[in-house]
Amino acid sequence: MSQYENTCREHMTKVIEYLKDELRGVRTGRATPGLVEHVKIEVASYGSTMELRELASITSPEPSTLVVKPFDPTTIKDIEKGIQTSNVGITPSSDGKMIRLPIPPLSGERRKQLAGQVKSMGEEQKVALRNVRRDVIKKIDADKKASTITEDDADNAKEAIQKIIKKNEGEIDNLITAKSKEIDEI
Repeated sequence: MSQYENTCREHMTKVIEYLKDELRGVRTGRATPGLVEHVKIEVASYGSTMELRELASITSPEPSTLVVKPFDPTTIKDIEKGIQTSNVGITPSSDGKMIRLPIPPLSGERRKQLAGQVKSMGEEQKVALRNVRRDVIKKIDADKKASTITEDDADNAKEAIQKIIKKNEGEIDNLITAKSKEIDEI
């Protein structure tokens, strides 16, 4: 395996991981901690902005409810306010010790909207894959021109890069298809 393939695989793996992280935050009909764990919370007493997962444990005791238990009870008001101002679309209810987040069922129109959003996320990451391919092929061409690799090696490397991108595009398609099915489940 050439250095070009290694570079390509490394960058494309990062693209796939980024997409997986993004998809975790897309709401489906089911309650998952990934929906809110990356919500930014402005904590006045700490003087900083933190992600919800750094401030509280997030569990899903029921398929349609999330429970947020702050590590520091004094941050509960900040957490509640942060969730309300985020674009998650969930209204928190607090009892002073923990926050319940009832996940309302998705309307048909919202499902279509989310499915479209997921599809565009996939397309964005495919573009990122193609950019990685373009950069690696530019490097191969530059090395071939500088005579540091042979023409056959350059052609073989380009062929290998093409196989890697096809495999990764297939993985993106699978992730998008799976997430779209999850959104359509009632």
